[in-house]
Amino acid sequence: MSIILVGMNHKTAPLTIRERLSLSCDSADVPLRKLKQISQISEALYLATCNRVEVLAHLEDREGGVEELKKFILSHGNLSLEELRSCLYVYRDDDAVRHLFRVASSLDSMIMGEPQILGQVKDAYRQCVEYKASGIILNKLLHHTFRVAKRVRTETGIANNAVSVSFAAVALAKKIFGFLAGKSVLVIGAGEMSELAARHLMANGVNRIIVANRTYENAVRLANDFHGEPIGLDLLDEKLNEVDIVISSTAAPGYVITPEVVVSALRRRKNRLMFMIDIAVPRDIDPAVGDIDNVYLYNIDNLQEIVDDNMKVRLKEAEKAETIITEEIIIFSNWLSTLEVVPTIVSLRRKAEDIIAGELERSGAWMKNLSDDDRDKVKIIASSIVNKILHDPITSLKEESLNGGADPYVAAIIRLFKLGHDE
Repeated sequence: MSIILVGMNHKTAPLTIRERLSLSCDSADVPLRKLKQISQISEALYLATCNRVEVLAHLEDREGGVEELKKFILSHGNLSLEELRSCLYVYRDDDAVRHLFRVASSLDSMIMGEPQILGQVKDAYRQCVEYKASGIILNKLLHHTFRVAKRVRTETGIANNAVSVSFAAVALAKKIFGFLAGKSVLVIGAGEMSELAARHLMANGVNRIIVANRTYENAVRLANDFHGEPIGLDLLDEKLNEVDIVISSTAAPGYVITPEVVVSALRRRKNRLMFMIDIAVPRDIDPAVGDIDNVYLYNIDNLQEIVDDNMKVRLKEAEKAETIITEEIIIFSNWLSTLEVVPTIVSLRRKAEDIIAGELERSGAWMKNLSDDDRDKVKIIASSIVNKILHDPITSLKEESLNGGADPYVAAIIRLFKLGHDE
């Protein structure tokens, strides 16, 4: 028996290949159905996201199963052998467990510490269970994985610092205002980065958004996503005083916002704080705006410095996370190693229970004179004696299995107790 993980991710395969793998099925049960048809696979989990496609499997036949999994990836994604060799990774046993723990804990993500991947792993496991593709090994492993991810999230600061420009903008806004509930934001331009920053701001309590764009139709499109108000760039001067936060990202050749416009807006706002994020290159907001009292202006380089510093902090926290993962691998590996002696232990207990049942049945004549309560007490005493006799042998058997030396003990128990089956 062995645990195998095969797959490819953003580090090993370009997006075009990952797309072919993830889009080649209509629903999650398609790859699971095909995986269950592989005779060497007893359990399987299929994980597909925009950054990775992986199969986690419990195999009865290690080598034959690995080759079948490679064939599955090859045909499933319509890949060439060259693409498969250059992109595919294969992890076995402890290495497979370590990789899964790292994935769920977001150590293997494109943005370390992001929370989405854990939900995606949970969704993949839910589909695995619903399609009856999991068993004792994967059930235990996945629940253990969720525990590891929780430990990493609570015992380290891996997710505490913003490591994207949009998150950094939100973190800065929180520092400046204390809280964002009730604040309003003006998005200038309909670029991806400004849209993402606006989404994060709205998720953190901002309750009003105005979208300004040179092309009014694009302003309408983006504003509709936020239930906001679209305007043309010609209305910037008029609307600037109504917002607390400005995010600007246009392709304009010159400054869209000048010091004069900001001074005028502040006067109408009675000098209430204004936070401005200029993520355009070339810049949209005249740098001189940053010298105005009650205005906090940050550009793309300022935000990137914050991101870089925070990434250093996350990398340091990742070292703590790796230690947690190593500890948990040992715990899971110990549990897994005891499974080889479980059939023998089950057979031994079953034989003991059969002996107790037989003896009690032969003693039925005199036990008839006992009350139901007394008969139950006799059964409990008999079971207790047998359990105490078996306790030390079973404990020793489990301990030997941890060291990989259980085979001779298993053979001896089978022979001595005539268990009647070959382990």
